[in-house]
Parts: sequence; structure tokens; C-alpha cells
Amino acid sequence: MTAPISVTEDAAVRMKKLQKAQSWQGWGLRFGLKESGCSGYSYQLDFEQTPEDDDLVYDLHGVQVFVHPLHLPFLTGSTIRWKDELMESGFVVDNPNVSRECGCGASFDVQA
Repeated sequence: MTAPISVTEDAAVRMKKLQKAQSWQGWGLRFGLKESGCSGYSYQLDFEQTPEDDDLVYDLHGVQVFVHPLHLPFLTGSTIRWKDELMESGFVVDNPNVSRECGCGASFDVQA
């Protein structure tokens, strides 16, 4: 079964390095939405030791990703990737469900 979200191989490598550096081996990545900013939402990308009872759990390139079922309609089709540029590096989410972003890029609104 194909997962409704994806993680690039490069992002998974970075996640594993972060897990090792922080002694979080075996933990999973919580991927979700949280209310934030002027446009409504921002992404939740946090490592957690175990999933919640109702989480959907995906193994993506050796990284467990925890998604709450209520967030899935707004995250389906999303790709988590690693951006490494001269002025900025970090995890980036490409989400086809984003309907508008705020001017500063910190928050967005989604359509299901």
C-alpha cells in the first residue's frame, strides 16, 4: 500500500542523523498541522517516542511518520524534503492542498 504522504530519501537521511545526534533512535516523526499565524496553520514536525493510539503510522525510507487521521485530508499528497541552500537549510513541506500562504511564509490555509 502506498502512503498518502512521502519523505524524500535525502530528508530521511537527515532525519536519521538528527535522531542519532539527539539519542532519539526508534522515535517517529509527528507530521501534522497546528493553528498558527495569520493564515491559519503551520506544520508540526516533531520527533516523538511512540504514536498515539489512533495515529496512522507510515514507514518512509526507514523513518516512522505519525499522522493523526483528522489531519490526513489536509496533508495527502505532501512531500517532506530537505532544502540545503546558501542562505537557508531545513525541512520543507510541499503540500498540494495549500490554498494560500501568508506574506512572510510562516503560515498557510488548506483545502481538503
